[in-house]
Amino acid sequence: MSADRDTADTTDESPAIESSAPESPAGEPPAAGRFERVLVVTRDDDAGRAAVETGVDLAAAYGATVDALYVVDDTEGWDMVVERRERTGERLVEDAEARGADAGVDVEKWFRYGTAREEVLDFAAAHDADLIVVGSARRTGFDRLVHPEPLPVRVQRGASAPVMVVGPDDD
Repeated sequence: MSADRDTADTTDESPAIESSAPESPAGEPPAAGRFERVLVVTRDDDAGRAAVETGVDLAAAYGATVDALYVVDDTEGWDMVVERRERTGERLVEDAEARGADAGVDVEKWFRYGTAREEVLDFAAAHDADLIVVGSARRTGFDRLVHPEPLPVRVQRGASAPVMVVGPDDD
């Protein structure tokens, strides 16, 4: 683990360079250079899975790379809880990598430890993210009282890159 507490699984050294850019669903080439790095914040809920799908789809449309980030909240300090979160995070970034492979997108897997807002913002700045994709579930009145500012709102306020907030499908 490096000094800034990032860990990445980089088994694929460098992808093959293709001679033409992928085409969008409308058959037009993507807008070159608009997004090169898409940071997807993974979470173990429907909104987190929707964020992964959206981030991978955007990366495929623009020929971008995805950074799948899971933040392990270690503020409680209980080893058993942190270990469970690490296993969950490992599964989520593996799922994001598989989703990216299906779409022909390179996905780098990352873990950080600490407070989600701070770690997401620090990671985005350190890795030059062009877009941050984070999921947000619908909130009830009680949840709004308990958590007045959820993660997506806090990330939007502090990010220097655009933030896309997605929710789960209403199917």
